[in-house]
Amino acid sequence: MTKRQRLAAFLRSETAGGGILIVAALLGLLFANGPLSAQFHALATTSIGPAELHLQLTIEEWTAGALLALFFFVIGCELRHELEIGTLSRPRAALLPVAAAIGGMLLPAGIYLAVNGATPQGELGGWGIPMATDIAFALAVLAVLGRGLPTGVRAFLLTLAVVDDLGAILIIALFYSGSLHLEWLAISGALVAAFALAQHRRIEGAALYLVLAIGTWIAVHESGLHPTIAGVAIGLAMRVRSGPGEEASPADRALARVHPISAGIAVPLFALFAAAVDLRTVDVPAALASPIFLGVLLGLVLGKPIGILFAARLAARVGAELPTAVTWNDIAVVGALGGIGFTVSLLIGVLAFDAASALGSAKLGVLLASLLAVALAALLRALRMRRTRGGTIRSS
Repeated sequence: MTKRQRLAAFLRSETAGGGILIVAALLGLLFANGPLSAQFHALATTSIGPAELHLQLTIEEWTAGALLALFFFVIGCELRHELEIGTLSRPRAALLPVAAAIGGMLLPAGIYLAVNGATPQGELGGWGIPMATDIAFALAVLAVLGRGLPTGVRAFLLTLAVVDDLGAILIIALFYSGSLHLEWLAISGALVAAFALAQHRRIEGAALYLVLAIGTWIAVHESGLHPTIAGVAIGLAMRVRSGPGEEASPADRALARVHPISAGIAVPLFALFAAAVDLRTVDVPAALASPIFLGVLLGLVLGKPIGILFAARLAARVGAELPTAVTWNDIAVVGALGGIGFTVSLLIGVLAFDAASALGSAKLGVLLASLLAVALAALLRALRMRRTRGGTIRSS
């Protein structure tokens, strides 16, 4: 195995990718609050790209919109595999994470509205902040914590987080954006349909698919939706079954090329800029006393796991199935990871609040809630593994 192959194999490792992402996020927080904060901010806000195509974006926007689309393409391919031939191929198994995602969005929003509606100082406009799960960070933490958990847990979190992200993107488009351009949305849909048709007919040629993928990204960007949804759509359009004479499916071949780039470059750069929140601009005492902070914190730390677990239980009562070898203790771990709001939550906060004090409260709530969500997931995972070992010992 060559050095390049070893590096690619290392980057495809879930634990390695998760570790790199977490280190990049810590570096972003350090740069934003350290002596190089001014230079780092200047780099993040530097605009590049063709203005005539409405693509003169900041480096931070390119990482969150374009580079992260590669990660969402990987997620889309993996989700298509799970839904078609994997652990979620049975509709009753796929129903469970979808229901859990819906519960994990509704209860946090309800908690936020209840907290902020109970006081004159409350701001109801931030109800969307605790609804979002950061799929990149949640999967990274699961990769670090998830040794010993069934493989179906990752597929469950994958599906839940994708549904959650699509819901958050739709909420941004409908409630936190200026306008949605339906003509560009229709163009993006036509391009994805052309991509899927070419895959179905086994048309060869990487150039064709690259043009269709880039065109889809541009169309989604122009439509007003977050452009990362293009990555999910193209990933879901990939063919995951090998045809006659094929050693691997198109999805497998694409993942072999894209996954190392996603894990080694795209996601770490996204984390670097996404985590760069300057805490020195936040009035911490005032933020801690704000109902915005409390609503976000309770919504993510309590609303997410309770909403996810309750909705999953409810779906199970009407016929949905747990993935193979996955227990309700595992779903509780996933529910806790759902409280990692981070990037999408911060984005909704920026769109929801103009006042610096309100935005500072929301940012502090998201950051603290995400840390507590990781701690809660680690605790639940440790308890789950202790019960498993105890059961093994008793049965032996």
